[in-house]
Amino acid sequence: MNHRSITPETLETPEQALAQLRAWSDAGWLRQLDSAFARFLWQLDPAVSVPVLMAAALLTQMEGRGHTCLPMETLQTPYRPDIDWPPAARQAWQETWQQAQPAHHLPHDSHGWAQALRASPLVYCATAPKAVDQGQPLVLGGSDAAPLLYLRRYWLYEQQVLAAIQQRLQTQRQMDNAAAQRWLAQLFGPGQPEQPDWQQVACAIALRAPLSIITGGPGTGKTYTAARLLALLLALHPQPETLRVALAAPTGKAAARLSESIASSLQELQDSIDRAVEALPHAQRPAQVPNLAALIARIGKAKTIHALLGASLHTRQFRHHAAQPLAVDVLIVDETSMIHLEMMAALLQAVPAQAQLILLGDKDQLASVEAGAVLGDLCTHAQAGRYNPASQSYIHQLTGSSIPSEFCDSSPAAPILAQQTVMLRQSRRFRGAIGALALAVNQGKVPANYGHGQQLYQDEVWIADSAEQRSPAHVATLAVQGRGPAPSYADYLHQIQQAKPQVWQQPEQHQQWVVRVLLAFQRFRILCAVHEGAWGDEQLNPLVQKALQQAGLLRPHSEWFTGRPVMVTRNDASLGIFNGDVGVVLPSFSNRQALRAYFLDGEQTRSVAVGRLAHVETAFVMTVHKSQGSEFEHTLLVLPDSGEQVLNRQLVYTGITRARGYFSLVEAQAGTLARAAAAPLRRASGLAALLG
Repeated sequence: MNHRSITPETLETPEQALAQLRAWSDAGWLRQLDSAFARFLWQLDPAVSVPVLMAAALLTQMEGRGHTCLPMETLQTPYRPDIDWPPAARQAWQETWQQAQPAHHLPHDSHGWAQALRASPLVYCATAPKAVDQGQPLVLGGSDAAPLLYLRRYWLYEQQVLAAIQQRLQTQRQMDNAAAQRWLAQLFGPGQPEQPDWQQVACAIALRAPLSIITGGPGTGKTYTAARLLALLLALHPQPETLRVALAAPTGKAAARLSESIASSLQELQDSIDRAVEALPHAQRPAQVPNLAALIARIGKAKTIHALLGASLHTRQFRHHAAQPLAVDVLIVDETSMIHLEMMAALLQAVPAQAQLILLGDKDQLASVEAGAVLGDLCTHAQAGRYNPASQSYIHQLTGSSIPSEFCDSSPAAPILAQQTVMLRQSRRFRGAIGALALAVNQGKVPANYGHGQQLYQDEVWIADSAEQRSPAHVATLAVQGRGPAPSYADYLHQIQQAKPQVWQQPEQHQQWVVRVLLAFQRFRILCAVHEGAWGDEQLNPLVQKALQQAGLLRPHSEWFTGRPVMVTRNDASLGIFNGDVGVVLPSFSNRQALRAYFLDGEQTRSVAVGRLAHVETAFVMTVHKSQGSEFEHTLLVLPDSGEQVLNRQLVYTGITRARGYFSLVEAQAGTLARAAAAPLRRASGLAALLG
């Protein structure tokens, strides 16, 4: 549709504005929901001004793209990444606004929008001292210099998060510093004066307030640090047997990984502490040695945040909230980057004010699918550190280390939240080509020809460098054949085909075989950026399945078949499965003709009859978003045409860092990786400014 055909000659009345917005929805520039929300506002106030209707429609469009508010500057000139419209849409918007300005006597800049919004009875102006909050559907927040328009509920979520964090930051814990110093040295060794152990610093920082944030890339030891923090809290607690600890993560698979990692780290730590204590003379042994084995049993399995808070299918409200808080003394939450604003507000409301809340996550990963980039907002100053003199003195007292000057801030403007935030800076996993590539992406410094025509680190990193290789067909070939020593899907399918007769004679043998199959499947995964199109999981999944069938590795005869990998797309607590769980369909022991989907849970398995799985999808290929919280020995990342709006730095960084040993990349066009790395995703939010 030509944009001029949907740009009116005049735009003076609400009815004309609604017709314009509806035409843009029909053209695909806005969603039907966006124009419908503007109509809802008109029904509330038939005299609503044209600028308010236009701003409201764009606001809901922004919310659908993950933003929590609408900066006024975006209204003036929609730009990437806020509104990545085609040129025709941008021109139509600007022409429309130019026509509306004279009719409504507004200035020719973003302040004109703010002026129109302040005058509307549908807008609560939170920055005006004498404004009356009457529950208006729109809220104008931010500041006079940088006004932000909110849907009311997102403004409330931001205010709730702000209040909860401020309350926690203002609470200083009393503790035995000498005992804390001894145990920190026991857990990490003596501190180096000029070279801080950031893991040790993170534990020290966490002791002094009921909120701490530990961020860092893959392999920097976030859960390793959290396990030592638990041991430290247990050792310093006056009644350690009463300490109530819970673990949580946004998805089922992330929760399972957290449980496994924490339990493994605590067990290793218990052995280390026991040996160290036994080596001490009796007179020097501590009066209280933490019983980590008992703590592991008390903690139990990590839960999804939905399960922890008590989600219900019939309401957005949770069972646990400020009036009925969680019964915990310590809560560790992993993969915090995946938590959206609404969920973070609910979580902070439900955690008792005196309880220790430890948030773990990689600030550089993709933000949540829903609106908000909370961890990114919380970690605005994590890279710079910005520790004030009081924090520097405290860290030196407890660890013996001095914070390097580049991470210090002696000015009165040093942010309070930065004092409870620690970034782990040394990766113990990514030291080769994968780590170098992830760092280059994170810094936006990927050359356009990176990796093409050259072999990198004995095939640790491989990038398709010919037109034949840059094709969906080659993606399917790699799924079957792998490359060099890097795994492929042939590994788990060979495990299925090579099942020995004992598998069907002894339940223990069947269980061991299932675990071998699931572990082999976890070695390789294909990740993509989009859902639809030739480069999306919707079309790549059947393409890969067909290639495996042609290679004789699969024999699909219906929707359900042996070897089909499936991903759960909806929580079902009654079946013990949750959104994001990935399993493989295999014959059951009791009846080889009956198929069940098996899911790995640590060293144990869960299974569900396939007839009871109503909400699953084939998972040879999954989106990068759905892979968060997972690791694979070999990750194959597939990037569509660089014109796709979804490509950005955080997406490719997240995809690369899912790889543990081998990383492969197939781009629709050469240089797509470099262009995506040069386009960081920024979500509009007022939270970072509020916290600052």
